[in-house]
Amino acid sequence: MTAHPAAPRRSAAEQTRLEAALTELFERRITFNQTLGIRVVSLDPANPRVRFDMRPGLVGHYDYGQLHGGVTSAVLDAAGGFALMVALCEKFNDEDCDRVMARFGRMGTIDLRIDYLQRGLGTWFEAGARVTRLGGRIGSVQMTLHSDDGTLIATGAAAYVVG
Repeated sequence: MTAHPAAPRRSAAEQTRLEAALTELFERRITFNQTLGIRVVSLDPANPRVRFDMRPGLVGHYDYGQLHGGVTSAVLDAAGGFALMVALCEKFNDEDCDRVMARFGRMGTIDLRIDYLQRGLGTWFEAGARVTRLGGRIGSVQMTLHSDDGTLIATGAAAYVVG
C-alpha cells in the first residue's frame, strides 16, 4: 500500500482572505443577519459562534422585554448555517477563497427544530453550533443560544443542503 501525501492546506494569506470573505458574507451580504445584528465571534471549526445585542426591535413580549421566539429561531438557524460554512472551509482546506465561497450559494435549510427553554432576557446573546454530520449533500447541526449571563435560552437541531 502506497501512502499518498496530504493535500496542501491553503496559505495563511489565503486563509485570512477566506475568513474575511466569510465574515463579510455572514454579517453583511446575508441581509437578514444584518437586520438581526448578528456578528461573528469565532471562526474556530471546533467552536464557531455568533453574537447579537438585544434592542427594542427584537422584543417579543412587551411586559417582560424578552427576545421574540422568531428571533431565537432565526439566530439558531443562522448559527447552524454558519457552523456548516466554517466546516466546509475546513473540509476543503486546499481550495482557494473564491472556490470555497462559491460552495455557499447552494446551501439552504431543509429541517429546523427549536426547543425554547428559558425566557430570552439579556443585553446580548451568543449562539454556537456543532456540526454532527457533514456529507456530500446534507449537513446536520446542533445549536445553542445563551444569554449574557450564561443562561441557556434555547437549543436547536437542523439539517441543511450543502452541495
